[in-house]
Amino acid sequence: MSDSEHRRDAFQLSRDWLSVQEVVDAVGSASCGAISVFIGTTREDELDGRKVTGLEYEAYEPMAQSEFTKLCADIRERWPTVAHICVHHRLGWVEVGQASVVMAISSPHRHDSQQAIQHCINQLKAKIPVWKKEVYDTQDGSWKENPECSWAAHSKQPQETSSTENV
Repeated sequence: MSDSEHRRDAFQLSRDWLSVQEVVDAVGSASCGAISVFIGTTREDELDGRKVTGLEYEAYEPMAQSEFTKLCADIRERWPTVAHICVHHRLGWVEVGQASVVMAISSPHRHDSQQAIQHCINQLKAKIPVWKKEVYDTQDGSWKENPECSWAAHSKQPQETSSTENV
């Protein structure tokens, strides 16, 4: 990356449709030969005879921005060549088939951006305070925890493992 070009990070929570091109454009750089993209879409699942018709997202926005800033610092520590990071996440109602999250990361070579994008989605689900409620064709709904979350119910149970296990 040239001295005249500084690193850019962008995080946006929006109730509007997400533009993949806008996210890709936000990380474009003449010094980067790779842009890795992840698009998370709402899928139609069936649970107990009910079909998911959409997801309802909520977030604690100030904390989400703060955690995103920490996530960007973590990514750059692990992959110093990462140039730009952009994440857009929907809030409110997201129908089946629509994008819930779009993220892109650029770097000079594909290896770093590909690894960083995988880490980014995993850590976003684990640490960014965005919650989803599955809404079913029966009109009822159920709030879901991401299994990656440190506050998820499964992680609060006592574990009978070595103290050297990764948390």
